[in-house]
Amino acid sequence: MELNKDLLKKLIRMVSMTTPGEIGCDECFDKLEQFAELKLAGETPENAMPLVAEHLEKCGECRQEFTALLEALSELQV
Repeated sequence: MELNKDLLKKLIRMVSMTTPGEIGCDECFDKLEQFAELKLAGETPENAMPLVAEHLEKCGECRQEFTALLEALSELQV
C-alpha cells in the first residue's frame, strides 16, 4: 500500500475519532449476532451495545458483515 495525501488524511481522521474504550474488529465480529438479533427483535442494540454500534459506524467492513448477517437472519425468520 502506498501512502498518499488522501490516505494520510483518512488515517489521521480515523485516529482522531478513536475513543479509549472502543473495540476492534475481532471483538465486534464476536458480538454481531447478538447485535443483529436485538435489532430484529425490535430492540435498540445501539443502547444495549454502544461499543459495537460505534464500531459499526466507523468500520465499513464490519458494517458490511452486519448487514449481510441481518439480511440472512431476516430471511430465516420468514
